[in-house]
Amino acid sequence: MNDFLNNLLTQPEGKTLEFKRDSSSTKPFLKTLVAFANSAGGRLIFGVTDQRQIIGVQSPLDEEERLCSLIADSIAPRLVPNVEMVTVEGKTLLMVEVFLSGTRPHYLKAEGLEAGVYVRLGSTNRQADAQLIAELQRGVAGISFDALPMPDLAMEALDLPAIRSDFADRTPDERMLQSLKILVRDQDRLVPSKGGILLYGHDRRFYFDDAWIQCGRFIGNDKGDIFDHIDIHDPLPKAVESIMLFLKKHAMRGADFSEIRRKDRWSIPINILREVVINALVHADYSHRGTPIRIAFYDNRIEVESPGLLLPGLTVEDMKIGISQIRNPVIARVFRELDLIEQWGSGIPGIFREARASNLPEPTIEELAGRVRFTVPLSEILPLSREQSRKSESTQPEEVSEQVSEQVSEQVLCMLQSCLAESQSRFDLLIAAGLSDAYMNYRRHILPLLEQGLIERTIPDKPNSRLQKYRLSGKGRALLTSACKDKGNHG
Repeated sequence: MNDFLNNLLTQPEGKTLEFKRDSSSTKPFLKTLVAFANSAGGRLIFGVTDQRQIIGVQSPLDEEERLCSLIADSIAPRLVPNVEMVTVEGKTLLMVEVFLSGTRPHYLKAEGLEAGVYVRLGSTNRQADAQLIAELQRGVAGISFDALPMPDLAMEALDLPAIRSDFADRTPDERMLQSLKILVRDQDRLVPSKGGILLYGHDRRFYFDDAWIQCGRFIGNDKGDIFDHIDIHDPLPKAVESIMLFLKKHAMRGADFSEIRRKDRWSIPINILREVVINALVHADYSHRGTPIRIAFYDNRIEVESPGLLLPGLTVEDMKIGISQIRNPVIARVFRELDLIEQWGSGIPGIFREARASNLPEPTIEELAGRVRFTVPLSEILPLSREQSRKSESTQPEEVSEQVSEQVSEQVLCMLQSCLAESQSRFDLLIAAGLSDAYMNYRRHILPLLEQGLIERTIPDKPNSRLQKYRLSGKGRALLTSACKDKGNHG
């Protein structure tokens, strides 16, 4: 026990640990015990100063009895912590240990259920609002928010073509949608679940104001000067690629030819960021109002923020070692069916493993006021100046002439010819041609090549698939070969 206590005394206060000099101020420590019970459990140790000086507790037997009475009289539902007297350096401390409660939410009787519920946020106690109280209640009942029915809606509220595009090998009939819990039964009729609407609802934003993603590229290392931004309203599975396209747009790419196949080398850790983005989309608290998912790209880091705190019983340290709780099982199930998630709990440890293996700075996870922030530091600084911004704005593709369009199309064909071993995404083709990933550029430079049969889709029966890529066709290869011969004959 002494070794265990000595170790505790060297740790900083946090989500599951707090020290108090004494119990003279009752309300602060009662709030801490309520917050421990509602969050992830914890230990409150009396007789230790903020500077970790061991001063002990006077009359420990009397103090123990007083504490137990205060807890019983002040907290509801009834909380029964484990109270121990422990000796350190010849002085007696009182350690009150609280476990995650199965009867949460607990609250201070004097403040009532609406105002007296607290949760632990770092080393502080935060008053829970109505939405958080409802989530605590659902957690005890074993009910997830995204599995709840939307009784006023019918199957027609779902974007069936989007579902059909994602699930190529399955027909989105009632049976399939029920198995995924996109449709659930409510009073003897099938209606969309909240998760179903979040994933594939036609009017998702009407029902969930904050179910969208806000992306921004900032100049410098704070939000004082924004260079580019985009609001993403795609169905959640498609949003993964849309976010990654935005991040790639503002990254730098090179090529590694050390092996037989060309490999793209990005200035940002693409695989790590993809996992972080998927984690944010799957684990966001969509019952939370007022904050969308936010992606902020700075010169030295990328921050991904999702609304909601960690689920009760879960800590940042738990996440790092692979302990996982699924906030949105309907959304998570669909992501897994689409191979966006490989195995429950493997994503976060994999992020830290890959960062270590690649000699990258370690990412950080923080619980903030009402949201979780995942920060991915960049191994190289990507400075962006206002001069670069003006230059980029002055060379927008709207002013591209037909002559330039022909040159760009030739660039696209040459780019495909130079890396025939791998097909290319629409984004890669346009970026290689010095253009943004806008639909107008696709229509001007990619679509004509498709119509002429010079390039072809890798998934021809699903032209709008999020996995769609393009490759040089036999006709296109012959055209380029002929053009090269003509240049040689006139050279």
